[in-house]
Amino acid sequence: MPLARLFDYLAADATHADIGRRVEVPFGPRRRVGVLLELAEASDCAWSELKPVRRIDRATPPLPQELLVLARFAADYYQYPLGAVLAALLPPALRRATGDRVAPMTASVAHAPTEAGLAAMATLGPRAHAQRALAERLRAGALPLAQTTPRERALLRAWLNKGWVVPMADAPPSGPADAPPQATAEQAEAVARVQHAGSGFNAFLLHGVTGSGKTEVYLRLIDQVLERGLQALVLVPEIHLVPQFADRLARRFPERTRVQLHSALADGERRAAWLAALSGDADIVLGTRLAVFAPLPRLGLIVVDEEHDAAYKQMEGMRYSARDVAVWRAQARGVAIVLGSATPSLESWRNAQAGRYRLLTLSQRARTSSDLPPVRLIDSRIDRPRQGLSSALADALRERLQRGEQSLVFINRRGYAPTLLCNGCGHVFPCPRCSAHLVLHRARGGYRLVCHHCGLTARPPEVCPQCGNPDLRPAGQGTQRLEESLAERFPEARILRIDRDTAARKGAFAAMREQVEARAVDILVGTQIVAKGHDFPHLTLVGVIGADQALVSPDYRAGERLFAQLMQVAGRAGRAEHAGEVLIQTAYPRHPLYQAVIRHDYAAFAAATLRERRGADLPPFVSQALLRAEAREEDAALAFLLAARAAGLGLAAEVRLFDPVAALMARIAGRHRLQLLVQAARRVRLRDFLRRWLPLLEALPARGVKWSLDVDPVDY
Repeated sequence: MPLARLFDYLAADATHADIGRRVEVPFGPRRRVGVLLELAEASDCAWSELKPVRRIDRATPPLPQELLVLARFAADYYQYPLGAVLAALLPPALRRATGDRVAPMTASVAHAPTEAGLAAMATLGPRAHAQRALAERLRAGALPLAQTTPRERALLRAWLNKGWVVPMADAPPSGPADAPPQATAEQAEAVARVQHAGSGFNAFLLHGVTGSGKTEVYLRLIDQVLERGLQALVLVPEIHLVPQFADRLARRFPERTRVQLHSALADGERRAAWLAALSGDADIVLGTRLAVFAPLPRLGLIVVDEEHDAAYKQMEGMRYSARDVAVWRAQARGVAIVLGSATPSLESWRNAQAGRYRLLTLSQRARTSSDLPPVRLIDSRIDRPRQGLSSALADALRERLQRGEQSLVFINRRGYAPTLLCNGCGHVFPCPRCSAHLVLHRARGGYRLVCHHCGLTARPPEVCPQCGNPDLRPAGQGTQRLEESLAERFPEARILRIDRDTAARKGAFAAMREQVEARAVDILVGTQIVAKGHDFPHLTLVGVIGADQALVSPDYRAGERLFAQLMQVAGRAGRAEHAGEVLIQTAYPRHPLYQAVIRHDYAAFAAATLRERRGADLPPFVSQALLRAEAREEDAALAFLLAARAAGLGLAAEVRLFDPVAALMARIAGRHRLQLLVQAARRVRLRDFLRRWLPLLEALPARGVKWSLDVDPVDY
């Protein structure tokens, strides 16, 4: 854990105007970057022990007070050191001391001048020929990096670091902005309700079925905010959803400055985008969860798309929920926030039912010719799958091929097969370092056994290590094996597989999406990466394989996640003029979850699940925190958690401390993982307890133990 304290330094020339500025200070043998938070006349440290601040960065605007307040809230709520929170707020290039190398720019983006940059460029001397020529090109519009010379790229890199230019996802399209489509009655009502709510904090839950035009509602609300001279913050759960949303923003608002904030940007680009947001030059900031901390002096609206998605939860360092931080930020700033989803989280749905959020509903698809696709369950006990495909699903795929329509076969397992099985003794191959099976992957040189948790890779053995039988076979289906099976059954089909393996390279997913949109693909095989947020107008069939495994998961959230996943992936079908259809292979066709999916009935599923959660004393009816501990020796982690529980029992007024147990994934990379659950009926009681408990935890002996505290956990 980072140190949970502030540090005092001498800063003779600092003024109150410097609060929030970056400072470079000596810290042990190194120079570190910090943030100036307070000015004091005295210190608890001896005067002789205080070291002077090396540099106050007055070239970079200070963090605004609103962002410092947000950082203090996050540090307090998530029980994480304030200094580490502030470091997370800064882009990586600004966390380094002067002289550290900044990563190069990425050639796939365009750059546009900021207002400060235009003013600086106007002062360039007459002999700065190359700089003046580049400035002229930038004044004419955003400049793609691929269209620049090496000399111009060097200048752009320098101007990027000065904040003179800002990266954009794409060059703005030429010509006027796209005319907005005719709003449906439900879209118009949703926009009007947000508008009529007036200024100040208001939280809205936009519950819209897939294809209902939630994005159009966002765009109209953003337009209203921009017309008032304010900024908009748009969050999406994953990086691969950014390009499509960025394209919509670029076509609707070509004259506005739009920047992106996510971890795939080069350091220089992320720094420039962050500075554009801080200076107010950026009108729209689009990003993943880290963008929730973007400095926005003119913030007027926050949009959280696919608000139910677990990717909004940070799983390392400060384990924050970007959705929840966004709501708190909107409330503290006094602005509206719109949370959108076809399958809202149960926390947000309950808030809407209780009146804490205002519910906006889009119950119909935006295209009048497009209805929600019918969902059919294929009983796999009767129509037994062959090579993963039931005869009903195979016939439906063949029919779409004959009609020239596209299909998606969804299976949330990458690799060739979930495991390798010995036909003689039934042995499966475990990872020697993790509590998981090795997954069989097809590779160029043959096959490999891979652990998806620690990354271990091994060649499959010639014979079973338990009984010596050479009869080893793949067990189950993964995306690679399914792709192979489809190619054998439909040799004429153009098949594209999209999973984490094929989409890992930067720009790969965007290129594959373009293939689908250009109708260069007949059958798409994909994992959850294609299940949400994408509009494939020629896709009319969705087949789902392997969904049943979530029904027997020990994670109480598994059902909620499966329902959301099925509703989202079903929503990819029939979004244009051709009707869609969804086929789900299952051995449990009468399961209530599948019956709710057939009816597209989120409200009924949510009501039933909330009743179960209330009866079982589970979130959102209680508040939880999870103390995690991992160590090479299981006894060491267990001893730490037992000591932690004993320390907390004396503080536990209205708070329940459970016994330590193994995590669902009990061992990863040779380290044993255990956890201790803390629960309270009221959030304020839990927060008060954690404030008093954390100092006791930090004082416990923890040799060889790595521990962390996760408030509002979503992963067990």
